[in-house]
Amino acid sequence: MTLSKLGRAALAFVAAVAMGLGMTSCGGGTIGFMWVLGTQYNQVAGYKIDDYTGNLTSTVGSPYTSGGTNPVMLVVKSGGRYVYVLNAGSPTITTVAGVSTISNNSSNISIFSVGGDGTLNYQESFPSAGYSPIYLTTDTSGNFLYVLDQVSPDAIAAGCLTTLPQSTANCFGDITAYALDPDTGRATLLQNQSFKNANGTQLTYFNVGLKPIMMKYATNGCLYTLDAGNQSLFPYSASGGTGQLVLTTNAAITTGASQLTSINGNASYLYLTDAGANQILPYTYGTNCALNTVTGGSVNNLLLTSNPVYSFIDAKGKFLYVLNQSGTNVNNANSTISAFVIESTGQLQAIAGSPYGVGAGPMCMVEDPTDQYVYTSNFFDGTVTGKLINQNTGELALLSRGSTFNAFAKAGATCLVISGNID
Repeated sequence: MTLSKLGRAALAFVAAVAMGLGMTSCGGGTIGFMWVLGTQYNQVAGYKIDDYTGNLTSTVGSPYTSGGTNPVMLVVKSGGRYVYVLNAGSPTITTVAGVSTISNNSSNISIFSVGGDGTLNYQESFPSAGYSPIYLTTDTSGNFLYVLDQVSPDAIAAGCLTTLPQSTANCFGDITAYALDPDTGRATLLQNQSFKNANGTQLTYFNVGLKPIMMKYATNGCLYTLDAGNQSLFPYSASGGTGQLVLTTNAAITTGASQLTSINGNASYLYLTDAGANQILPYTYGTNCALNTVTGGSVNNLLLTSNPVYSFIDAKGKFLYVLNQSGTNVNNANSTISAFVIESTGQLQAIAGSPYGVGAGPMCMVEDPTDQYVYTSNFFDGTVTGKLINQNTGELALLSRGSTFNAFAKAGATCLVISGNID
């Protein structure tokens, strides 16, 4: 049997459309783009995510330069057109005649525009106001960017100048805030309208607690920093649409934890991980950014797990996943994911089959835009682990074409982020 010219032309048209959409006979097209940070060579690995399988294939030109050294964190602006990479650099302290000074010239935040095929194009870099930047996030609108510095300029003035990181009483951190241009993605520094320096000039940062390591912009309009120096949370009110952070009437929130490592939350509850006790601490939101302990208190992590370092909540707010970098099984101390159902009370119920194995040293976790797949970036072996997520039960399963993707030849995969459509 032969095809008519019209039939052959129709097939050619269908094939061309399929190629244009990134479709093949083995997949269902690209449903999102992923970018993974690597500290070994200061790179960003880019991937396309296949709809049918969750498989990852490299974008054109990947890996890309991170725009600095020691990339540790990144975020994508709502709409997917811009990616911001935090390059922590290596802060140095110099002491001359008993006077110490600190330099942070190697740290920056780099802006990348995103091409329609997921490629990254470097635009420019800008600094944070403090020293030793460690984390960044946007608000829910995507119009403002917040950078968390472990050491504030005011802490330097107060005598915090020995070695980093510090946890002494005068070594507190800060948040640097920026407005993001919706058309160019460029960041404009926001002044602190509540406080001035000794010269009467508005501060360019917002002080937080001791040795901050992470922060969460919550749905209640509050920005919480997780402060490892005294195992507390420092709350700011961040609502109002101006990007300003305003101190609340509530002081720092004590937790009773021994080694806080992460913070996350959904619309109703906020969760902390405590690596010292291998527990999860659930809270409800109160007024003025206060937090109230959920009835029943802390939840033990799963058996044979240890060193929880990160938590993730699925897009529908139904399931909590905790990344464990090690375990207590002497015969198999692998990294794992603990999975829990978030009950209506905020308490957690372990999901059957978990913990699930992942690559060595998981750092961050993300979900694809269609809520089919989740992925972790694994620091110690430089891989990305993919899992199929059951939307009804929260159970995780292996991907159909393999669940391990080698992002970098050597260790050093820190965090990752996913974007859907590029608007």
